[in-house]
Amino acid sequence: MGFEIKNVNTSDSKEGFDIDALLKKEITLFGSSFSNKKKEAFYTELHVLLHAGLELKDALDLIAKEQRKEEDTKLFNGIINGLISGKNFSEALKEQEKFSDYEYYSIQIGERTGTLTKVIDELGNFFKRKNEQRRTVIGALSYPIIIMFTALVAVIFMMQFVVPMFAQIFKQNKVELPWITSKIISTSDFFRDYYWIFIVLILCFLIGQRLVKDKLWYKKISTLIILKTPFVGEFFRKVKIAQFTQAISLLIGAKVPLLNGIQLTQKMISFYPLQNALTKIESDILMGKSLSESMSVHRVFDSKMSSLIKVAEETNQNQIIFERLTEQYNKEIEYKSKMLSSVLEPVIILFLGVIVATILIAMYIPMFNLSTVIG
Repeated sequence: MGFEIKNVNTSDSKEGFDIDALLKKEITLFGSSFSNKKKEAFYTELHVLLHAGLELKDALDLIAKEQRKEEDTKLFNGIINGLISGKNFSEALKEQEKFSDYEYYSIQIGERTGTLTKVIDELGNFFKRKNEQRRTVIGALSYPIIIMFTALVAVIFMMQFVVPMFAQIFKQNKVELPWITSKIISTSDFFRDYYWIFIVLILCFLIGQRLVKDKLWYKKISTLIILKTPFVGEFFRKVKIAQFTQAISLLIGAKVPLLNGIQLTQKMISFYPLQNALTKIESDILMGKSLSESMSVHRVFDSKMSSLIKVAEETNQNQIIFERLTEQYNKEIEYKSKMLSSVLEPVIILFLGVIVATILIAMYIPMFNLSTVIG
């Protein structure tokens, strides 16, 4: 059964800044959006209720009554009203603007093929794995970030209070300062006088990043920096590839044609190297090439992945191979997250320890001259 995709949202390619789209993003400052965690709970519970024999509207009524936030209750009531007015479930979801094209087309094909319950179950598993990946990434980076933040606070405290105190003592006793000490004191004076510049620069960076994050040049530069970062780049690439294999597995299981699955996946995973590769793969498939042949020329995919997909194409076992690839990548992500945390922690401690040690040494070297002057 063919499935044509029309009017797929292409907001990623817009060059202008859409403030309305920004406010509707999944991650907001106030946490009011329908997040991936909520989607996992929604699809999982909906599958249980449908599998138990409830009608779709009755199941949504029960889910709506369980919501604690008024905004979420309105969301589900809006879906229910859409069903009552004669819309399909997929159309009612799309009308709420909280669900992606990926979800919309997956559910639509489930309605057309009579596999809606299965598709909803797969969507629940999809967001479960996605949330697990997110927790893995946060778990790998949170402790090193806490260490770095704590050490930076200590460095700022020393530059703001400790160094000026020593500088005043040296000045009163007219102690000749070594080169490194004078540079540290100059840096401390600059920081005390112009610390607000650093705050403004950080704010400008955060605001600017929000304004240009959909620009093509920014995607190229930011992903290049991430991929070139030791340990972090490879870990980040694995996470995105795992999301790709998981998404394709779900869509193939829902009987979505491969070409349409690539189009949908391209819109949902915001990772420029992968999006760029999928665009070229889509063109290659239209020209008659196989998926494995098209993937083999793109460095973002592993060679073993292309080999397995080639086997899947020859044996007509695409879904099974993509499911196994997803499991394999998830295991690699879990392993690499532990390794990333164990590597970053000592590197950060060593780097900031050198900075603190340099400051202390620079302050204590003149103390020997000071003792001579006082003596």
